[in-house]
Amino acid sequence: MTEPPVLWRDLRRFTPARIALGRAGNGLPTAAHLAFQAAHAAARDAVHAELDTEALAAGLAAANLSSTVVQSACPDRRTYLLRPDLGRRLAENQALLPCPTFAPTGIAFVICDGLSATAAQHHAAPLLAEVMPALGQIAPLAGPVVIARQGRVALGDAIGSAMGAQAVVVLIGERPGLSSPDSLGAYLTWHPRPGRTDAERNCISNIRPEGLAIPDAAAKLLWLIAAMRRLGLTGIGLKDEQPDRLETSQKTSTSVIAT
Repeated sequence: MTEPPVLWRDLRRFTPARIALGRAGNGLPTAAHLAFQAAHAAARDAVHAELDTEALAAGLAAANLSSTVVQSACPDRRTYLLRPDLGRRLAENQALLPCPTFAPTGIAFVICDGLSATAAQHHAAPLLAEVMPALGQIAPLAGPVVIARQGRVALGDAIGSAMGAQAVVVLIGERPGLSSPDSLGAYLTWHPRPGRTDAERNCISNIRPEGLAIPDAAAKLLWLIAAMRRLGLTGIGLKDEQPDRLETSQKTSTSVIAT
């Protein structure tokens, strides 16, 4: 087996990408080949996994969040993968109405399995638990958290519109990669309604322990929500100009010392 040069091996400390794997004859070393197969299997499992809505609802309840479960127009996972259009709208027997006990101009939160139920299962509730304590100072809720089975991003438009929400945040499992089977995305849309385009949304991607950590994702989501409400828009008109958290901390420390 041929080992890669030392400089290449050193680069592996800085990236999960498959570099400097070495060589065994004309192929990969056995360990690298088996690791690739395991990563591929994890990505496939994430795509076909089913969302455990009861466990997710329990996780939300632990954060003092009520929830309700809905279904997209996709009756099963196979249909979801073959018919993306059906995952963008609610099933005909699903009804969501504005909640009189919540703010009529509030924000709706939707959790979708997307292409990785694993991501939604593991990261959505912890992210909302991190967001909620500070959200009350920025914006009210439009209703309980909606857990959507077999849902695409645009399903949040139908849900937010039905709830009479001013904005919707969709937390959804992203398409798995060979190093990221559990990546969660957060999509923010102002004045949701069917027909909104991706150009009218803001996205926070790669939310997971090995990517964008949950505290950092929560801070970014809260910043975008505040900016969205101030400007009255999302999408290409809302730029992510959140100050660096370290820079903000340093400025705060400096101002305290000066005071």
